[in-house]
Amino acid sequence: MRSSGESTYTLIKNHHISSSTIDKLRHNKPLNTTIINDLCRILSCKVEDILLYIPSDDDQIL
Repeated sequence: MRSSGESTYTLIKNHHISSSTIDKLRHNKPLNTTIINDLCRILSCKVEDILLYIPSDDDQIL
């Protein structure tokens, strides 16, 4: 976010990202793909710039 000039304040005020979404980001909680798309558009970045998959022992067994 630093390189884009955006802050959590501007995400909330200018881009109408909810404070609950900001809280999810801060605490590594699940996000839906619509929010990920919005963040990439706002920050002018690719998904891989903001997302990293790390397997967990708590993942659902397929």
